[in-house]
Amino acid sequence: MARIAVIGAGMGAMAAAARLAVAGHRVAVYERTDTYGGAVRRFERDGFRFDTGPGLLPLPAVWRDLFIKTGKEPLESCVELVQIDPSSCHVFPDGTTVPLPNASRAGVVSALDEALGAGAGARWGDFLVRAREAWDRTRRPLLEEPLWPNWSVLAEREPYPSVPHKRLLRTRRAGTLREIGAWELRDERLADLLETQVLAHGLDPRTAPASAAVLPYMEHAFGTWYVRGGLGELARAVYERCVRRRVEFVFGAEVTGIVEKDGRAAGVELADGTVAEADHVVADVDPVRLSALTGHPLDTDGDVRPDAGSASAAPGRFTLLLALRGGREPGVAHRTVVHAPDREAELDFLASPGGDEPPRPTVTVLRPDDPALVPDDGHEAVVVSAVVPAEAGWDQEDTVRRYTDLLLDGAGSAIPGLRERMLWHEARTPAHTAAETGCGSVPAPALAAGEGRFLRPANITRLPGLYRVGGWSHPGGGLPHAGMSGALVAGLIVEGPEFRGSQ
Repeated sequence: MARIAVIGAGMGAMAAAARLAVAGHRVAVYERTDTYGGAVRRFERDGFRFDTGPGLLPLPAVWRDLFIKTGKEPLESCVELVQIDPSSCHVFPDGTTVPLPNASRAGVVSALDEALGAGAGARWGDFLVRAREAWDRTRRPLLEEPLWPNWSVLAEREPYPSVPHKRLLRTRRAGTLREIGAWELRDERLADLLETQVLAHGLDPRTAPASAAVLPYMEHAFGTWYVRGGLGELARAVYERCVRRRVEFVFGAEVTGIVEKDGRAAGVELADGTVAEADHVVADVDPVRLSALTGHPLDTDGDVRPDAGSASAAPGRFTLLLALRGGREPGVAHRTVVHAPDREAELDFLASPGGDEPPRPTVTVLRPDDPALVPDDGHEAVVVSAVVPAEAGWDQEDTVRRYTDLLLDGAGSAIPGLRERMLWHEARTPAHTAAETGCGSVPAPALAAGEGRFLRPANITRLPGLYRVGGWSHPGGGLPHAGMSGALVAGLIVEGPEFRGSQ
């Protein structure tokens, strides 16, 4: 039985902790804040409850697998999963509105044909077929196996089977997501739909590789789910599973250093000066902080390139929690995406935020039909969010006020009479994310191609006994990927470096 110290109580860290405890190891989790969940948290006030991080769950099979492998109670015995339908409703700048059915190719094709004209649905459906091929090619090496030592193979090969496109007497193939939209979808609104689904992960479609097509494919193929009571209930269920498996949690315990002995990780040092010895250390922190904890860089020539998964380059999220008078109207979509009126200006500002006024971003509006979130049926709890620069002066009231107005303007397209209905609101900025997770940026999932810029550092580090877990490590950000990283790290510790993932 090994002693294992886990830094952070994020979802990936808890997934690893539960699996390691079941394997017979003694696991202690050190969390610098006063609760668990990482970015998956909730806010409560006056009988209203809100998710402050992710509000929907893609690919729930990852968490079902965790609960099956760590105990007799399946996930559905601990939380109630609801498949939302439609999956989303999209409001385009020209006023076109398109509700997209959940996990139904025929339904999506029909909805797009009806809203955008005959042929639009077929083009999107053909794109999904090609995206599935990219998914089949990358699923195992990017999600189910530790990062290959020869990871450059993943970086060099583009798995998306682009359609040949003749331009200026030359035949070209899409190498970026932007080019897929322009050359294969051939409709500004379809291209906007594609770009918005990738932008939601914090990726710029102009530079994201064509392999990013797997992200909308995942949502289409496996559906979109809601956890009754909010995603905080999933975090609670995972935490309780850890406790039942005798994982020790120490809250308010900031790790300030990783102890090294005989050339390997041998424990953690806490802010109060105490040292917790361990045979293995699992860190759910961003790359900058992890390097600071060890006192030297961990990514060198034999590892993923130093700029891969850079926390400083990734955007964050601005979120408004809205307490509204008046109940939710029947038939309202759970999720509405109000597209930015000027996509190019939105992307330019995200890439280079300056002194100019920020443009109105793409806004996501979540309106759960869930009595557990409101004091009574005469009120509604709504979460409005947008991808924003992580560094944009979030300590300044004017910045927060500007973004609040921008998001409310966008959300007004989804909620008639929004401002008149508002009792109060809470603004959540990347600064809040940083306070809760240590980093204001939100990591994107790992992607193939792109010269390795979209891969994440491997779970094994160059310091023996030290492992990375969570969104800033392989296979990247998002709830499914966090759960997968926990499974990979547990496998590497239990079975050793020869572990190659579940079969």
